[in-house]
Amino acid sequence: MIYSMTGYAIGAKKHSQGTLNLELRSINHRYLDIQLRLPEKFRLLEPSIREIITSKLSRGKIECHINFNQLFNNEDKQKINSELLQELLELNDIVKTALPDARDLSVADIIRWPNILKTEIFPTDDLCNLCKELLEDTICDMISARAREGEKLKIILLKRLTSMRQLTTKAAPLIPALVASYQERISTKLNDALINSEDDRIRQELVLFANKVDIDEEICRLETHFDEIERILTKGGVVGKRLDFLMQELNREANTIGSKSAASDISKISIELKILIEQMREQIQNIE
Repeated sequence: MIYSMTGYAIGAKKHSQGTLNLELRSINHRYLDIQLRLPEKFRLLEPSIREIITSKLSRGKIECHINFNQLFNNEDKQKINSELLQELLELNDIVKTALPDARDLSVADIIRWPNILKTEIFPTDDLCNLCKELLEDTICDMISARAREGEKLKIILLKRLTSMRQLTTKAAPLIPALVASYQERISTKLNDALINSEDDRIRQELVLFANKVDIDEEICRLETHFDEIERILTKGGVVGKRLDFLMQELNREANTIGSKSAASDISKISIELKILIEQMREQIQNIE
């Protein structure tokens, strides 16, 4: 399948100590860029989280938010870490001795102090495993969302590709008619100037003109690129960078056709090709 780099998914799992919530956001990026927002006590899981995400995704800017809503009961609310409280009070006395005007610690200050509540969560093995399971499940949901978006992008790209094939089909037959028209004009000019037609001179001028406006090679390369793009889209997988490179090649050929143009119809085809290429490039920027 073709995968978009745009995706979103949320998940939650309950634990005996509370509820674990996870949110994943993904947008396009040249490489894989992982940004984590975790509770401080869950920082030990950061390497594992990065490893899981890296094993599942290849490109995109990934934002991973995890939080834990802890459950409290009446008994838990009254449990204070008395040893830590005594240390804080002693520190408070030391500071007051050195700085008599310093403000005393308030109840709010003490309650907010790290580890002052004995019920504060230190992730256990089962809670860590639950977090990893939740991440795996949520990534799967986001990958599914990216796949649905990617399928839509694939349809759009194939439609643009069909339009470009039609344009190149129109361009090829215009060249013989253009050369014939030029032959008629140059013959008339030479006959007017020299009275007698100079066949060798006409042939030389005609060959030079035909070489100058010939776009058969460019059209052949375009068709080769079209076939490769269609093959890549059909095969699927991580294809964004290859498609982006092929857009550069298509644009190069379209520019060459425009520079060789000796007729408004071919110039118009070149412009329309470049518009379609740019539209495809914008869509490809979102493909993994």
